[in-house]
Amino acid sequence: MTVLKRVVAMLLVGTVLIGPLRATHDLVEGHHALVGPVGLLWVSRFDGPVSGFDEALALGLSPDGSRVFVTGRSEGPGTSGDYTTVAYDTAMGTEVWVSRLDGPAGSFDEAFALGVSPDGSRVFVTGASFGSGTFFDYATAAYDAATGAELWVTRLDGPVSGFDEAFALGVSPDGSRVFVTGRSPGIGTRDDYATVAYDAATGTELWVARLDGLASRFDEALALGVSPDGSRVFVTGRSEGVGTSTDYATVAYEAATGTELWVTRFDGPVSGFDEAFALGVSPDGTQVFVTGRSEGTGTSLDYMTVAYDAATGAALWGARFDGPISGLDEGLALRASPRGTQVFVTGRSEGAGTSTDYATVAYDAATGIELWVTRFDGPVSGFDEALALSMTPSGSRVLVTGRSVGSSTFFDYATVAYDAATGTELWVTRFDGPVSGFDQAFGLGMSPDGGRVFVTGRSAGFGTSFDY
Repeated sequence: MTVLKRVVAMLLVGTVLIGPLRATHDLVEGHHALVGPVGLLWVSRFDGPVSGFDEALALGLSPDGSRVFVTGRSEGPGTSGDYTTVAYDTAMGTEVWVSRLDGPAGSFDEAFALGVSPDGSRVFVTGASFGSGTFFDYATAAYDAATGAELWVTRLDGPVSGFDEAFALGVSPDGSRVFVTGRSPGIGTRDDYATVAYDAATGTELWVARLDGLASRFDEALALGVSPDGSRVFVTGRSEGVGTSTDYATVAYEAATGTELWVTRFDGPVSGFDEAFALGVSPDGTQVFVTGRSEGTGTSLDYMTVAYDAATGAALWGARFDGPISGLDEGLALRASPRGTQVFVTGRSEGAGTSTDYATVAYDAATGIELWVTRFDGPVSGFDEALALSMTPSGSRVLVTGRSVGSSTFFDYATVAYDAATGTELWVTRFDGPVSGFDQAFGLGMSPDGGRVFVTGRSAGFGTSFDY
């Protein structure tokens, strides 16, 4: 970003805003009340070199809370889209560095996931990158967290040089390995899960594990988790079955070798469309939780959350959530509480006369008993969709964010905090970009001390198309 563009962005949005939000309606719209002090501390916009389509899709924080990292895609001069990773100072929102990755074909490259090493020295990103004669490849990159210097880039081109796309990334607890997963066409198998382990220091490929589902057709991994002791990697997504449309398919691998330890499938009550979007591991490493959407009996699509024994893959419990009109309900994000006693799921759910709402559900982690459900309907009862979920380090609050139709503002970021024990709504804050256009949040993170919430996504700007 040029100095001129950065100055213009500061003038338009106010890069540093300290104190309360600029207007009461940012805090209280419709029937949602503010509880406790909430203030917008800063906004920082990133407009790429051609003022084209710039979209941040993932966010991570340094362990000491001093920096926040975001990644996604940004149009470059003649390059369609590039991976673009940006580091900000968390105190003031000052841009510290920007690093761009343009694949060998100078074409479309998009980063979907980001991770930070446990010691805070490195940032890892992955996604899909157009290769030279290989169509799309997984491309995973490591950056120096202090400077943004590119340390290594490694690519995975599957056996048929087709559409290889990585959607999720995890880092081992000791920081020695990076794991990525997604979809990769196989020989005669259409699309498979393909999970890869890399040496975090060098980018050397350590192993690749592929999963071809029962029908040898469409299999796509969408989420990944690592056990707290670093011994196992868990992957979930959607997989075509024989006579069952698509099912959840969850897999455990040995982290050191990629050996497949177990595979378990979930087929809903009507053998219809079942697709897992998110995965979490309990703090003690004994349970794996997945959530997504599943066709129910006369209920269209429901949230379906399943808990598995991490050692064996045995299903421990399953819980369905059907919204008030038995319409489209899909769980898009999941998090286990720090103490491992609760599991929280959020997403979108059709309401009675409210289009779709955020719907956040808390379950007992041991039994799957539903503890509470809370809904968020924006100020005009339009389309509201929660895409990310986080918690305070103490586990006392649950935070969700996404997109919400506002009063004369089209879509806004809408971030909501709930009491984790009761589901009571504590506060709501909305972000409307400078042109009141399409603003959508994809990533959310908490500072290590629990005092700040960071949200990123895409926002329409003045003459800049979309910006981070």
